[in-house]
Amino acid sequence: MNKKKYGLLTGTAALALILAACGGTDTNTDKSAAETSKESGETKAIDFETVVENEGDVIDGGTLQVALVTDSPFQGIFSQELYEDNYDANLMEFALESLFSTDDNFMISNDGAATLDFDQDAKTATITLKDGVTWSDGEPVTAEDMLYSYEVIGNKDYTGIRYDSTFTNIVGMEEYHNGETETISGITVEDDQTIKVEYLTVSPTILQAGGGIWSSAMPKHQLKDVAIADLVSSPEIRENPIGFGPFKVENIVPGESVEYSANEHYYKGKPQLDNVIVEVVPASSIVASLESGKYDLALSMPTDTYDSYKDLAGYTLLGREELSYTYVGFKLGAWDSEKGEVIPDPDAKMANKSLRQAMAYALDNDAVGQKFYSGLRSGANSLIPPVFADVHDADLEGYTYDTDKANKLLDDAGYKDVDGDDIREDPEGEKLTINFASMAGGEIAEPLAEYYMQSWQQIGLDVELTDGRLLEFNSFYDRVQADDKEIDIYQAAWGTGTDPTPSGLYGRTAEFNLARYATEEHDELLAAIESEDAWDLDYKVDAFHKWQEFISDEAPVIPTLFRNEILPVNNRVKNYDWTYGSNFGWNTIGVTADAPLKK
Repeated sequence: MNKKKYGLLTGTAALALILAACGGTDTNTDKSAAETSKESGETKAIDFETVVENEGDVIDGGTLQVALVTDSPFQGIFSQELYEDNYDANLMEFALESLFSTDDNFMISNDGAATLDFDQDAKTATITLKDGVTWSDGEPVTAEDMLYSYEVIGNKDYTGIRYDSTFTNIVGMEEYHNGETETISGITVEDDQTIKVEYLTVSPTILQAGGGIWSSAMPKHQLKDVAIADLVSSPEIRENPIGFGPFKVENIVPGESVEYSANEHYYKGKPQLDNVIVEVVPASSIVASLESGKYDLALSMPTDTYDSYKDLAGYTLLGREELSYTYVGFKLGAWDSEKGEVIPDPDAKMANKSLRQAMAYALDNDAVGQKFYSGLRSGANSLIPPVFADVHDADLEGYTYDTDKANKLLDDAGYKDVDGDDIREDPEGEKLTINFASMAGGEIAEPLAEYYMQSWQQIGLDVELTDGRLLEFNSFYDRVQADDKEIDIYQAAWGTGTDPTPSGLYGRTAEFNLARYATEEHDELLAAIESEDAWDLDYKVDAFHKWQEFISDEAPVIPTLFRNEILPVNNRVKNYDWTYGSNFGWNTIGVTADAPLKK
């Protein structure tokens, strides 16, 4: 994926899956049940392989059968600039390739469709397409296509969520966005295959995949006549998307399935497979479908049912640390779409920091990881996943289970049981009911939500499900993003993508800042991470650690679980590499038989 590969993770995914992302973990040979290492807050998939070789010769052509495990229809937004959730990200991987490859540290490398020449002193990035990079309709990918991505995201009519500080950091972007200019002065087309982008400031994060250099292009010849405000609903995006990846979209059944065929124009050569078919499969039936040999791969495989498929015949189970985490968020304000920034509300129901901290201490997330996820998850201490080992603060204590601390925090803050019913009133003595939004999907969604509510009840808080029920994935995120007044807290998950820089999720101008939290001190801490001073490694690490400590104390969101992800791969599949930084491409995949094997 490109830019920030942020993912809104869902039901089984929000409880089980990113956001898949690019990226480097060790290959291991023991395929026994996963172990969770809870040393310094880390969770590691240490007993799973990340590469599948499999015996047998690759047959000519063949169709890869892929299950996308979700209890909700996918949105079907085939655009790196416009998509919002991890399911669409998974679907795009086959056809909409990134411009750049990445190494095992998630840094941009030059093995992809384009090369990067970065000049730190001049604060410029020169991006050059390789010869032969071609859209799936046969038209060449050009510098104008790369420029068009910036023009769409920066346009005042843009409806997506990616216009943030990484774009306003481009020279002339804000003037273009405000309608003061018709072009972006900081981006120049050097030739048919090259653009140069000038930035106001540059920090090491800019060389991180997703860290500031946009890594996608849009087919301007196909989209130029579509109003930018209408792009997200257009047939060019929803029905007939084109990309320069190894496969091209042949047919979409909205919300249900996508069929791809080999892209004969692919710049690395025609893929080994003739077709790929991806179908939505509910979490409740995926194990039976795999046992019957219906699918080669299962994307977003639920880890809450791991025990039911850990000995699955005919498949290798790959495993790795996820670039994601689960969290509980508190609604602390609203999004101002005109200003393009968060507006905190000091009178919000959840504005009291002691209340938020108490709710964090009330949760035994290590027990959740063991009980609900067979040890494939563990309590999270930070909003930076441990896979980013250089900046993750393993020494941060975070919120461990401690009901004594929780009760004391509430007592000291004035949340007391006034009428003797074992439920606390607010500091003014008024009834306090906290509305909790949680997603439906998977076998444990309901019991996990019930566990959290019971945990909060044990410290005297009345927490009820919004609308009295679990919410469907798309409805959940629509309402959370709209700052629905019936939602005070919510349980969700973020796929961070390959860049741990937190401004895109928690910055004042980030629409993904769903808690709507912002303070001047927080702004300064985020700015330090992305400052030019951060070229000094010690400064960078210190800036990340200071932010993690601050945001943990403020608790606008509570990280709950670090995660591992599982990918079943059928024994007929050759050349699948799930290792971060491997530069695996779908064009390399082949199959050794006409149908998935059952043993």
